[in-house]
Amino acid sequence: MSQQKELFKNILTGSQMLFVAFGALVLVPLLTGLDANVALFTAGAGTLVFQWITKGQVPVFLASSFAFIAPIIASKELYGTAATMGGLLCAGLAYILLSQLVRLKGVEVLHKILPPVVVGPVIMVIGLALAPVAVNMALGKSGDGSIQLVAENTAILLSMSALIATVVVAIWARGLMRLLPVLCGIITGYLVALLAGVIDFTAVYNAPVIAAPAFIWPEFKWQAILFILPVAIAPAIEHIGDMMAISQVAGKDFLKKPGLHRTLMGDGVATSLASALGGPPNTTYSEVTGAVMLTRNFNPKVMFWAAIFAVLMAFIGKIGAILQSIPSPVMGGIMMLLFGSIAVVGLNTLARANINLTAPRNLTIVALILVFGIGGMQLGGSAFSLQGVSLCAIIGIILNAVLPATKTTAHEAAK
Repeated sequence: MSQQKELFKNILTGSQMLFVAFGALVLVPLLTGLDANVALFTAGAGTLVFQWITKGQVPVFLASSFAFIAPIIASKELYGTAATMGGLLCAGLAYILLSQLVRLKGVEVLHKILPPVVVGPVIMVIGLALAPVAVNMALGKSGDGSIQLVAENTAILLSMSALIATVVVAIWARGLMRLLPVLCGIITGYLVALLAGVIDFTAVYNAPVIAAPAFIWPEFKWQAILFILPVAIAPAIEHIGDMMAISQVAGKDFLKKPGLHRTLMGDGVATSLASALGGPPNTTYSEVTGAVMLTRNFNPKVMFWAAIFAVLMAFIGKIGAILQSIPSPVMGGIMMLLFGSIAVVGLNTLARANINLTAPRNLTIVALILVFGIGGMQLGGSAFSLQGVSLCAIIGIILNAVLPATKTTAHEAAK
């Protein structure tokens, strides 16, 4: 009887964990134009793969990092969805290579190649590069601003209601509610949109109750691969932070057992699997990390059941149709906070490392990363080009390698 009670408790807690992750889990496919049901399936399948690789020892649920949103949107416009999936699949393979590098050389090698002076501004570029897209959507326009989809006054009402609700929950809510700001923002914006009469339920009525997710097979274009590949930098650093945070709260050193190389490997394989099916990449998830810390439930079996629920929900066709009916201004309002928050994470990376931005070496690296990334700099022609996050990340890595370290930067590195 006690085993049955334990099983029921794990199943119930697993469903709660999926609820915590749900808002942010579906936000990435909604903002990038990917299929939400595919995202649910790949998040669940990716989590199961992660648990297998890490020998069921780490209490995490996988889904897409917000750092991938801007690059996916840009890559889809440049190279198409299938080629973007191919690029993301290769980013997963890069994770796998990174895991083996950590296994052989230790985590210090990551900090040497990707110090905060490089990682911080690259994360800022990820957040700010497509800020105009968020503003256009909040104003009721298409992402490029060429088409007015919703009347501007109505759009502002929807976007600001979603934004304000998200901020209120993030700052003043308590307990598990504090982990659901995105979900609460979406629900609030959706309700206001209902009252404004701008939601079309035709697709919801026509959608089947049970349907297989619309999987997409990847294509491999080396331009898209080079465009996406450097984006893996930010989630890799975020992964290390998540593992350290969970280790501290759980009283176990997951960086040693099962080992950071295994957890990175789990992220990499899950990301490649998701991209092979047309889903957003899978990485460790800050929302679920926070839920684990808050509930102090460190049983990895809970994540197993959350993954099972995600896979089952992926086959409910009505879910995807309802999510697709969310007006773009609602998404735009949340994106405004989201992209700004990513930029602040990058700024905080510099601040925590005590980077002296008046030192000429640091100033040069940060300044060029920001201008190359945000300013729209492009190197190459139609056959080959580097731009955006990929270009600024490569520039940062090269500058960090070739510019001589001063006494100040050597002191920062020692810290």
